[in-house]
Amino acid sequence: MIPNPDFENATSADHRMSLLAKYAGRLGFEVVDIAGFLDSVDEQSKSQIAVLADVQSSATDVMTANGAVRDALTTVTSITDQTLNRVEGSVGFVRESGQKSQHVASWVKDLSERMERVASSLSAVEADNTNIADIARQVNILAINAKIEAARAGDSGRGFGVVAEAINELSRKTARAAAGIEENIATLSEWVGRLREEATGVSTDASHVISSASETDLALTEIAQGVRKTHDATRIMVTEADKVRDAVARFQPAFDQIGKAANATAEGIHVAHERVDKLINTSETIFQTTVALGGASEDLVFINKVQEAASRISALFADGINSGRISRSDLFDQSYVELANTNPQQYMARFTAFTDEVLPAVQEPMLEFNPKVVFCAALDPNGYLPTHNVKFSAPQGHDPAWNAANSRNRRIFSDRVGLKAGRNTEPFLLQVYRRDMGAGKFMMMKDLSAPIFVDGNHWGGLRLGYTF
Repeated sequence: MIPNPDFENATSADHRMSLLAKYAGRLGFEVVDIAGFLDSVDEQSKSQIAVLADVQSSATDVMTANGAVRDALTTVTSITDQTLNRVEGSVGFVRESGQKSQHVASWVKDLSERMERVASSLSAVEADNTNIADIARQVNILAINAKIEAARAGDSGRGFGVVAEAINELSRKTARAAAGIEENIATLSEWVGRLREEATGVSTDASHVISSASETDLALTEIAQGVRKTHDATRIMVTEADKVRDAVARFQPAFDQIGKAANATAEGIHVAHERVDKLINTSETIFQTTVALGGASEDLVFINKVQEAASRISALFADGINSGRISRSDLFDQSYVELANTNPQQYMARFTAFTDEVLPAVQEPMLEFNPKVVFCAALDPNGYLPTHNVKFSAPQGHDPAWNAANSRNRRIFSDRVGLKAGRNTEPFLLQVYRRDMGAGKFMMMKDLSAPIFVDGNHWGGLRLGYTF
């Protein structure tokens, strides 16, 4: 059994055992501090490995995307090659067609001008023919008058009458010919007028063709220049994509090596952490053994106190069963019901209401016997802590960080220290751990626990946390 003397009066303890207990405690402190440092390094290495994995994945994605881009650019370059050839061919064809169109347009414009001159000539001919017709009418009148005068002259005017008749006949023929000419000139003038109107319209279109041909030639030239620039740009992009591919290909192996080294380092840290955990267990065992063999320790007053409190809880639990306040099955129940809208998650068990009634009478006074004491709470083998000290049992709010620090009841603490405290069946267990104070700060604390038995059945343990 563990001795139960006050530390100040423990002068009979073997001095060497006391020194061993003292050094075992110091060893535990240092080992736990190292373990905490390894925890931090382990987390950082995991984070770095995750980042490296993301980088490697991103590099692979870059290679894949760059390959796709390069393939697309190669296709675009090929298409622009073909387009450029076609556009340049089209420019030459359109330019040649434009030149021919300009020649045709020029001929049409010249034809329009010639039609104008023909129309003018026809107008002049028509005027001359009108004059001829007028002269013929006048000659006809003169011939008629001459025939009248010849008739009056009798036989002496008969020869003159014949001449007058011949002149009259000639004037009639001349009039008929002028009338025919006039009709033909009118028809021809109508045709020429129509041709002139059509030629004027065609001439306008020809002028537009000449203007459009120049604009089309300019536009196609600009298109060809644009396609040529696009073609040149895609060739440059293909070259740059090749550079990216080569660069990624160069640093990919380096990333792979870094990743392998980081994984090896993380594995080494993990192995070291496991070995340190074993060393923590060894240091705790050394301390417990030296105290059990009579070594004096400054922790004896806490050990005795927590054992007494654990015994009182055992008695309260047994009385609860015997009085019918709680059944044995409910007290040892290990089914936990999640409480809605809690963060961190809180739970209820079938014995929570009972522990809320009986545990404060034991746990609260434990905070007063020594100023080093920070908390005192019972928990079951699964780390479920139903009833905490009042100062750590505030109703949860909206801030999870505040809840984690101030609403620690009805929580499951499945960390190494919590589980060992709840599962320990030795007379006591003294552990050293780093308590997270937030903002990256930690406080080294001692966690002392004693088992709680109910009629010989292990229920859990009573934890007592205090500072160095």
